[in-house]
Amino acid sequence: MTISLSTESLVSINVDLLAVGVSGKNWLKDPTLLRLDRACDGALLKSIKQEEWKAKVGDTFRLSGRGRLKAKRLLLVGMGDAELTPNAQRLLAVKAVRELIAKGSTLALLAPHTDDAALSALADGITTGAYRFARYLTGDRKPKHALKRAVILLDQKAKPSAEARAAIAAGEAIGESVNLARDLVNIPANDLTATGLANVAAHESKRFGVTCKVFDKKGIEKLGMPLLLAVNRGSTEEPRFFHMTYKPGLAKCPKVVFVGKGLTFDSGGLCLKTADGMMDMKMDMAGAATTIAIVLAAARLQLPVEVHGVVASTDNMTGGNAYRPGDVYPSLDGKTVEIINTDAEGRLVLADALAYARALDPDYMLDHATLTGACMVALGSFRAGLFSNDDGLRQAYEAAAKQSGEKFWPMPLDDDMRDQLKSGIADLKHTGSRNGGAITAALFLREFVGKAKWAHLDIAGPGMGSEARGIHPKGGTGFGVLTALEFLKALPN
Repeated sequence: MTISLSTESLVSINVDLLAVGVSGKNWLKDPTLLRLDRACDGALLKSIKQEEWKAKVGDTFRLSGRGRLKAKRLLLVGMGDAELTPNAQRLLAVKAVRELIAKGSTLALLAPHTDDAALSALADGITTGAYRFARYLTGDRKPKHALKRAVILLDQKAKPSAEARAAIAAGEAIGESVNLARDLVNIPANDLTATGLANVAAHESKRFGVTCKVFDKKGIEKLGMPLLLAVNRGSTEEPRFFHMTYKPGLAKCPKVVFVGKGLTFDSGGLCLKTADGMMDMKMDMAGAATTIAIVLAAARLQLPVEVHGVVASTDNMTGGNAYRPGDVYPSLDGKTVEIINTDAEGRLVLADALAYARALDPDYMLDHATLTGACMVALGSFRAGLFSNDDGLRQAYEAAAKQSGEKFWPMPLDDDMRDQLKSGIADLKHTGSRNGGAITAALFLREFVGKAKWAHLDIAGPGMGSEARGIHPKGGTGFGVLTALEFLKALPN
């Protein structure tokens, strides 16, 4: 697939699909729309009025090419009346590519804006819009069409600048990183073990100049991570712990550590999930996938920030040596933990990973985890919970989310609920009551972050979708990558 910039005319470009976004209260009088209508011999506006199309955000209108229009098909995408944010342009590109790949392979898309942020968003939307997980499809089930060439049309006479071409390259890098995260979430657990996940991280790190240190089971024992090892006890697969590092080579810059939950499959352990509850548990490593993608994207964009990715990975199974409710284990931090429910394993592996990350002395520390069903009950399937022990960090992340278009909601760390984690035989219990379960999970994690400025991002809902929605496909979404990159780009140096 190639993405290029061109100043060719909308009327003369010969592609399978020409896509144009329409916006504003007076969109029917938009000069571009009127030009297209003239090229279609008046058929475009006539059809729009007949169909009573309103150009609402994300709505599409299709018309076969006719008259002087060389494109085989024309697609209008509604962009609403609001300001055209980068995410609005990303959605335009995603909608266009999804429409194209049903029947063709070449796309032309008119850029609503031509600033660097807009062009980058269009390029990453084209890249992620073309995403399909077809790894296991054979014969007639294989997709018959794929995007081969995309042209972003600039409605201007000047040739595309070097800065514009760099923005396109940056967008492709972001989109490819998001697609990698999606792939990792979609691959089933029989093909993606903890070892496999670490191998992917190491391989991709080598490609993009990121260092990656991988610890096997013996290495994890030497690091002193009893909680990660406890969760792994019921499995025949070894755990892995890995640490990715991107350094920009600057004398001084912010240091940010991202921590990811890497449960490649969660059966619930001895506190077994239902069959339906287990069905999508290959996605319980979405936090790890997001973490990997963030570090790789930061390196490819050459951001002026030192970025670390720390991932603890295993599956949670029911073997004869599995950890049990009532067991007590120490942690890397030194605190002892009484096990209450073996299906609350994610916070255990994160506890050791957060203690490790804290020792890196970051300016900010953030974890992504598909941690609690309780967060989905509170916020639904499309929004992540944002917990933080620092108001400045929380506000910065909310601002980044507004830029990215990903949905987060600030959640409280209610100290009144801390008593639920008191144990009669250990320093901590690792779960509280069902009520406020996402909050007590976050409070448990807070025990291991020390004085670091920290945010916990519970992505249990948006980490995987049951259907395509907005910019996200069905299956793994890569949720969290875009916001993290906006946050990193906004950091003062």
